[in-house]
Amino acid sequence: MSETVSVLVVEDEDDIRNLVALHLRRAGFRVLTAGDGERALQLAQQNQPPVVLLDLMLPDMSGNEICAALRASPETRDTYVIMVTARTEEEDRIAGFEVGADDYVPKPFSVRELVLRVQAAARRVTRVPDTHDEMELEHLRIDATSHRVWVEGSEIELTATEYKLLLHLARNNGKLCSRGELLRDVWDLPPSLNTRTVDTHVKRLRQKLGAASAYIETVRGAGYRFREFSS
Repeated sequence: MSETVSVLVVEDEDDIRNLVALHLRRAGFRVLTAGDGERALQLAQQNQPPVVLLDLMLPDMSGNEICAALRASPETRDTYVIMVTARTEEEDRIAGFEVGADDYVPKPFSVRELVLRVQAAARRVTRVPDTHDEMELEHLRIDATSHRVWVEGSEIELTATEYKLLLHLARNNGKLCSRGELLRDVWDLPPSLNTRTVDTHVKRLRQKLGAASAYIETVRGAGYRFREFSS
């Protein structure tokens, strides 16, 4: 699988960029590299890599700006974006998730863990979707054939991760989905990983769902549950 997947590594520090690229190539990926935002966006548009490793601090623009640009383009909006940065404040992570980042890796990082995260992302974006699933509720419609979602008749745009999160919750209607289960089944990450990725994505997903946000119920201290509410 990894032999056919391209990864774009965006990092302005040459030694880090070259080290990450080396290990990803050893893992079988086709690796593209960029040291600034302008070059990164150019390569992303030309090659449409399924996975992007994106440093937050770049000489010409921020990683958040690049991520937002990727999400705004039809050619790259489904790209799996992993933010890699030395800025570990919660506000920085939330800002990245709010512009559409799928995962967040703080510096310094384990190269082995980073490669594993890229491999997990590649499995997600190259997985053949279930094309025999459609759900239609009072305020929400999900079409797995086309990976499209409508709220009260109007289509909304979700990232690949937001869509998979919604679909997983909806397919488990009425069942508690713990944060660990969601990390494992949606992100392909260890369920014991200490991260606020799930909560931040649920918050962003609810914002996009608008009138349909009530379908996702928080189970305090346990996780989330999809419930069909009557009007």
